[in-house]
Amino acid sequence: MKLRKNDQVKVVVGKDAGKTGKVEKVFYKKGLVLITGINQYKKHMKAKSQNQPSEIVTLTKPLAVGNVMFVCPNCHKLARIGFKTDGKVKIRICKKCQEKI
Repeated sequence: MKLRKNDQVKVVVGKDAGKTGKVEKVFYKKGLVLITGINQYKKHMKAKSQNQPSEIVTLTKPLAVGNVMFVCPNCHKLARIGFKTDGKVKIRICKKCQEKI
């Protein structure tokens, strides 16, 4: 998976298509990313004791990596991420503008 934490992404597919946000957390084994403020759902929480009230909680659920596209910080376009070796160092590059990310 080529996305990392704090990458700017845009949702391409789903109910939040067109929205952009930063990657908060990456779940590598499942192929999911958690984006702040996107893919939010409401959940009704029942009171566990009489002192605690019942409430409606807003949860942010992770999205599949295939439903988001990386937004290049240099050219501000949707792009794929590639890799280039610079000596012994492996760096990420934007496939559109060939600039270092």
